[in-house]
Amino acid sequence: MAQFEFPGQTAFYKGKVRDVYTIQQNLLVMVASNRISAFDVILPAPIPYKGQVLNQVAAYMLNATKDICPNWLTSTPAPNVAIGKKCEPFKIEMVVRGNLTGHAWRTYSSGKRTLCGVEMPEGMKENDYFPTPIITPSTKAEEGHDEDISKEEIIAQGLATAADWEILSKYALALFARGKEIAAKRGLILVDTKYEFGKLNGEVVLMDEIHTPDSSRYFYANGFDERQATGERQKQLSKEFVREWLIANNFMGKEGQTVPVMTPEWIETISKRYIELYEQVIGEKFVPQDWTEEETYEKVVEELKTLG
Repeated sequence: MAQFEFPGQTAFYKGKVRDVYTIQQNLLVMVASNRISAFDVILPAPIPYKGQVLNQVAAYMLNATKDICPNWLTSTPAPNVAIGKKCEPFKIEMVVRGNLTGHAWRTYSSGKRTLCGVEMPEGMKENDYFPTPIITPSTKAEEGHDEDISKEEIIAQGLATAADWEILSKYALALFARGKEIAAKRGLILVDTKYEFGKLNGEVVLMDEIHTPDSSRYFYANGFDERQATGERQKQLSKEFVREWLIANNFMGKEGQTVPVMTPEWIETISKRYIELYEQVIGEKFVPQDWTEEETYEKVVEELKTLG
């Protein structure tokens, strides 16, 4: 994907998945690429339409939750582009978990009962619901791996004040409840997700993407209880299947490990899974849009003019 030069551009940041352009210090142009990352490593092959899926799911979800808290998004001028307000980010991710899955399960099955300072009940099985959703924050690493952190450590390290933490946790749980509600209407369970927040003029604002396959895990609701009762694997829509494939091929992002070869068939499978999640979550047919980089650039420039 080309690196653009927009009028009024003052900074550029290449993330694992998104390219972020700062315009006049007050706007961000976020371009969702087709890059895919797992275990904090960018995999070698792009996934067709992934950027469009992420951008459009995120925009849908941001619009569906703006009554809960203010968010950064202003417009989506191109299939894989979002423009919004530049905020001062909190250097933490608010991870909300409704079920004992993924990292939480790996921690639990190792014998630990505390994650990020939060106690997990005894006697749980993989994918069981927590009595109430829990918040297990992580640091937002510029490079390398994000690290688990507790509420107490966040406040002690000055990553957020106690007052900010109250607002962040209230918003995160309310957003998760809305996400679960939207998912339930589509026959899905929102299992866990992460939110990123910043401050704009002293106000806490929701940033980045929400409830997308990169930031969230979904299970199919139909048959969930039966699968739990029999110990069968849950049917899920998320990026976890990519992580599982990597683990099965002896890759977890550790030093000395090599990313396995991604065949064209496997790349197409991943693309189809992303599109499937879009259609399940949004409840509409996915319409692939193959814009040229020139078309994308022109549309973004046009939109920036209207935003002044």
